[in-house]
Order: sequence, then C-alpha cells, then structure tokens
Amino acid sequence: MKDSYDIHMIELGEAFFSRGQGGVFQGVVKGTAYEELIVYRTFPFLYTTQFISIRTAKGEELGIVRDLAELDEESRMELGHELQLRYFLPRVTRVDSVKQKSDLWLWELQTTLGPTRIAMRNLHEHMQFPGGGRIILTDIYGKRCEILDWHALDSHSRMQLTDVI
Repeated sequence: MKDSYDIHMIELGEAFFSRGQGGVFQGVVKGTAYEELIVYRTFPFLYTTQFISIRTAKGEELGIVRDLAELDEESRMELGHELQLRYFLPRVTRVDSVKQKSDLWLWELQTTLGPTRIAMRNLHEHMQFPGGGRIILTDIYGKRCEILDWHALDSHSRMQLTDVI
C-alpha cells in the first residue's frame, strides 16, 4: 500500500516531458506514459526551478524533480514553460511610487507586461522576502508581481522602496 506522505524523488533519466495534442503537458515518469500532467512548485517563493512536484490529472503525486537542470533539453524547456503558465508572475522593472492613503498602501509599478497598480492594507502581510533581493508583492485582490532584485533597480525605484522595506 502506498503511503500518501512518502516523498518520491524522480531521479536523473526517470522522466521525460513534452506537449501532446492541443498543447497538453504530458510525459513518461518511471516508465509509465501519462497523457496529462500537472506541476507544482513545492517551495514556490524560494525555489523556482527546484523541487517540482509532478502529478497526474487527478492530483496523485508521481514524484518530485529535484532540479530542472537535471532534465534533458526538451523536458527542461517544456516543464519550465508549464511552470510559467501556472505561476504567472510579472516582473517589476520600475517602482514609480509607493504612497500611503488612509488605510491603504498604493503602488504604481512598471512591469514586464506594462504598467500596473496594486493596493495593500498591511505591508507585512503582502510583501514576502524569499531571499537575496527578491520581493513578492501581493495586493488585496490576490494579484501578484515580483521584484527579482530590488538592489538592481534604478535609483528612483530603490528610493521608493527604502521606506517600505
């Protein structure tokens, strides 16, 4: 009997991923072919390309890929693309302003997908610092974006962030 709490690592050469008809993410894991697979980051903010949970369409975990770098080129590319689709996260390229108005913090940002505004009630609940200079921002409606490294932003952006970090 399979214990649902066991962790099964997918070792080098045990998994191959591709796209099926209609662009469905599929693969072969430990010798068994699956027409549809679902992926999750086990540590979504800390490890973006490591410890990736591979599951069947019904949600049964098949195993965990330790690192995308361990996969063949096609598998690495397809799994990376699938993660981008699941974890849609625009990157902040500039912080235009951060202002507090009544009980809200209002952010005006430039991202890789264009300008956006986000609102937060409490900075400590809506800002996450997974490591290095990376910051994940989440607004009151659940919209998210990331600052890859706030130290690498332009001086205006860094100045806007100094009061809130």
